[in-house]
Amino acid sequence: MKIEVNDFNLKDTILSGSCFRVTENEDGSFTNILKDRVINIKQEGNHLIVNSSNMDNIKEIIINYFDLKTNYNEIDEALTKNDNNMKTIIDRCKGYKILSQDPFEMCISYIISQNNNVKRISKTVEEISKKYGNKIVYDNKEYYLFPTYEQLKKLKLKDFTNLKVGFRDKYLYDFICNYEKLKDINSLSTIDALNELMKIKGIGLKVASCILLFGYKRFDTFPIDTWVKKFISENYNIKNNQKTIEKFAKDRYKEYSGLAIQYMFHSQRNIK
Repeated sequence: MKIEVNDFNLKDTILSGSCFRVTENEDGSFTNILKDRVINIKQEGNHLIVNSSNMDNIKEIIINYFDLKTNYNEIDEALTKNDNNMKTIIDRCKGYKILSQDPFEMCISYIISQNNNVKRISKTVEEISKKYGNKIVYDNKEYYLFPTYEQLKKLKLKDFTNLKVGFRDKYLYDFICNYEKLKDINSLSTIDALNELMKIKGIGLKVASCILLFGYKRFDTFPIDTWVKKFISENYNIKNNQKTIEKFAKDRYKEYSGLAIQYMFHSQRNIK
């Protein structure tokens, strides 16, 4: 299927670091595993060429996953209105979008992400999928969907330990044990949603912020790490600490603070 797109950069979006199951192929296409299907996607100018193990409703799936209905130009105007620096930053990120990923998978992925790197996170997510997810054969290759809560809820602590995730085994087990007790995140304000997620052992502010941004598309929250603090402190001449950086971002970028931080991070990747 061919889908027309405008102001979209597939490579920058899908390799942004928040997607842990994507493979870049020699022909320039990308193979990714979504909640219920495998997709292969390639950008040719203003068109996406899409194939999938399940073509049902595929156009709607792709538009939603790559957040193609959101008016980023309007958001960009709001961000640059009170910050001249953002124009240069956003220009380096032309076509970049925030992926709309499965919340359950993002919860587990970002619990695994603590003190970890993308390669190891991806490997662990793949192992969990192979062991407990459903197999799909696509283009003569075997793929495994990420397991559902129903597939993981019977696991014991030792099962997570056997995945060799280190200290994170207890956090994963606690998340599964308490998953049904979580309130509906979509019905909560961002502050309440952060607090709800942080009731789970092993989910601190940074992990909860990642889950909300990449799993629930909450553009008003963002993870603050060493890089974020250093970049904002140096470029805006403010104190390098958690509370100061958080207040600065929320005051200046308001409901788009999370996207603003992602633009900053992504622009620096493009410079390099």
